[in-house]
Amino acid sequence: MRVKVSVAISVFLLCCIAVSAIAVHVLWRRTADSNSRLLVATLDHQITETVRNEVAGRIESAEAAFGAVRTIFLQNVIETREADKREFVFLSQLQAQPSLSWVAFGWPDSTFFASHKLGDGELEMMEIYPKEGAWTRRIDRYKVVQGDIEFYQRKFESTDYVVTDHAWYQQAINANAPAWFIVTEHPVATRTAAAFAGPIDVYQRRQGVLATMVELDRLSRFLGSLQVARTGAAFIMSSGGDIVAGPDKTADEVNGADLGGHPLFGVARQLGQRLASRTEAGSDEAIRVSIVDESVSYNVTLTPIDFLDWHVAVIIPEAEFLAEIDRTTARLAFTLLALVVVAGIVSVTIAHRLLTEPLRAVVEDLRAVETFELNRIAKRRSWLIELDTLSAALVRMATGLSAFAKYIPTDLVRTLVTEGIEARPGGEMKPLTILFADIAGFTGMSERLGKDIVPVISGYLDLASQAIETEGGTIDKFIGDAVMAFWGAPRGRDDHAIAACRAALGICRAVALKGPRDDAGNALIVRIGINSGVALVGNIGSATHLSYTAIGDAVNVASRLETANKLYGTGIIMGEEVRKAAGPNIIVRELDRIAVYGREGGIAIFELVGLSGEKRPSWIDSYETGLELYRARRWCDAESKFRETLAARGDDPSSRRMIARCRALQEQSPDETWQPITVMESK
Repeated sequence: MRVKVSVAISVFLLCCIAVSAIAVHVLWRRTADSNSRLLVATLDHQITETVRNEVAGRIESAEAAFGAVRTIFLQNVIETREADKREFVFLSQLQAQPSLSWVAFGWPDSTFFASHKLGDGELEMMEIYPKEGAWTRRIDRYKVVQGDIEFYQRKFESTDYVVTDHAWYQQAINANAPAWFIVTEHPVATRTAAAFAGPIDVYQRRQGVLATMVELDRLSRFLGSLQVARTGAAFIMSSGGDIVAGPDKTADEVNGADLGGHPLFGVARQLGQRLASRTEAGSDEAIRVSIVDESVSYNVTLTPIDFLDWHVAVIIPEAEFLAEIDRTTARLAFTLLALVVVAGIVSVTIAHRLLTEPLRAVVEDLRAVETFELNRIAKRRSWLIELDTLSAALVRMATGLSAFAKYIPTDLVRTLVTEGIEARPGGEMKPLTILFADIAGFTGMSERLGKDIVPVISGYLDLASQAIETEGGTIDKFIGDAVMAFWGAPRGRDDHAIAACRAALGICRAVALKGPRDDAGNALIVRIGINSGVALVGNIGSATHLSYTAIGDAVNVASRLETANKLYGTGIIMGEEVRKAAGPNIIVRELDRIAVYGREGGIAIFELVGLSGEKRPSWIDSYETGLELYRARRWCDAESKFRETLAARGDDPSSRRMIARCRALQEQSPDETWQPITVMESK
């Protein structure tokens, strides 16, 4: 007799109440504590994201204002010395970007001009310039009225502020691009600000330094507006332990932040001392610590943000989320202890027979599906209709996956699951060795054979796949007669270059010895290109269709090297990075230096002849000597060496090609700009 799983679960839960009463105190405490801390973590995350977005917004505002003013100067809409127009531009940026505190410009002669926000109600324009042997600061004050500003005061005063003496200006004037600085000294006061500053060049002449600044008191004002639980607070800390900003609703450019009076200032200082004293490297992940201040425990979450090595510290008293848990746990413990313990024995027995054993079997089957061990899956009989149906569905799914596995490499899927790579678009840069292989003359052969080409190409692809998989390679795709594979992903390995070389030799030997024949009865000729380099590898495609593949310059070069075999009459050509990585493990002949199609610069290419331990052919030395003579413009001597290679090997298309090239060069007598690089004109 079989019953529905809902009935079984109901009986099981009713019986488990008795057993739960014994352990409810501990279990409830742990669960409630975990849930509460999860809520705190969620609140921490929300506050951190709010602060991060606010900081990012202010960064973007400063950078946008910098970019707008810089464009006006670069396009020569106004000159940096045109005071009236410059004042209008700076003032407009200060009004357009509410988070900005300063827009300033300093000239190499120490002259300085800036627009400065004074809280929400006033602005000031200032210019510092030499007058009668002393530095003078002219200040124009404006009141902010609805939709406009109103001038109300101008005054002049002496000043000792020399902008060119400050480190941030000295770094910016010598830089090639703007950067962020922490500025503390201003013409009006000592006030910390984050400044985005960089040089301004007009007609390739450096005019001075433009800076847009956000005073950190503005951040304190924002932090003061945040509601963090009932009595918590958020601070911004530097990696050195300094408090960058803290909650103060009244802080602005006029009224600096008064953090010392905040109830949680002492906790923030303790956190700063911990940051300053830590010796381990900072982490990109959030860290949580507990700090005790005046016998009160606080939960502190410290999260880095992507700006000037700052961190967001969210501080919440632990009593806010633990006190109620203690009271609730005690009440529930006394209530549930009154339930009958004996019912637990029945519940355990029923649960074991109806749920535990069948579910364990189903879990084993699911793990077998996860690792593609489909032959382990069998029908599991159960009294529960749902479990019985689930087991039957798993069997049918395994049958379908067994057929589908013909289209997807099982080892690749298993490795992706093991490595935890999700089936969604994404990738990472990894060092790889990529192999491209195809059949020479395949197009003509397929036209001659028609549908009879299928067993030929299938036999060839079987042998190529076996050779690649034997060396641990990942088969990327089949493109007609072409095979693309790579080593080094998804599981990294240091010997990816030599593994690819072994696979390439294995493909050629297998096809030559036991591969299918073409329509004339001759063994197929395989052309292979191998290249190493860093490439983007991962799930590439759309949200609905993905391919685990590799893309990048290293992949393109491998494809071009496969094509280069046509030019040199060779079977396997590798790039210089493969040669370096494989080292003494392989026997190669340096063929030439080529510039592949679609890629600037020449690369050395090598023909893979064999593996270490095999006899090294003597004709390699004569060819490489001829190549050195060719590059030294001794073409007559080079031709002799290539002929020597041709005689030693019997037939060598590469030598014949180099002989023809030497003859042509002797006839043409190229000028001094000639380079021994062959340019491939096609893909």
